[in-house]
Amino acid sequence: MLSLFFNFLNAKFLFNDHLVSPKASDYIEKMGSELSNKTGINAYLITTDDKIKRGVSVYDYLKKYKDSLSKPYVGIVFAPNSMRIHVMASNKKLLNSIDKGKVLDFAIKVIASKDSNSKQSKYDVGLVQAYSELADEVANAKGIKLKSTIKSSGSWVLKIVNTLIIVGSLIVIWIYFIAPIFRKKRKQ
Repeated sequence: MLSLFFNFLNAKFLFNDHLVSPKASDYIEKMGSELSNKTGINAYLITTDDKIKRGVSVYDYLKKYKDSLSKPYVGIVFAPNSMRIHVMASNKKLLNSIDKGKVLDFAIKVIASKDSNSKQSKYDVGLVQAYSELADEVANAKGIKLKSTIKSSGSWVLKIVNTLIIVGSLIVIWIYFIAPIFRKKRKQ
């Protein structure tokens, strides 16, 4: 537990106003380190309780982090008090190489969901998934596979589950819809 706390304090890829737990921070740091080592591109997650005023660009807000961000970089800025989440990059070419909508979908679907989970849980899951997707997008643009991201570590499980669901659905359709039609035709 103490090591998680020290990782949280020494975070390189996460600038956090206590919106992300130490455990989630650990995942982000692991993915960020692997991405940086393999591609030379840094991926940051900036969470803030600050209210970013309407009309103020997220890039203007990022000036306060200017000295801490190593170029080239991509990142996610999450400001729940301003109801803002934004994907950014140090240059247009890098920004154009990622699907911003896909990255944001991962965060928004979890964070905005109406369920019994706490805000902290939603922030942790949504932001870690979005960060993982961002890292995968950058790595894919460079032709590299990452081992520490969520999708790459669990994609085979999802494929198996999807296959089982499809096969199960086909069996149910056969048993309840198609087989009775054949039985009726045989009786006639």
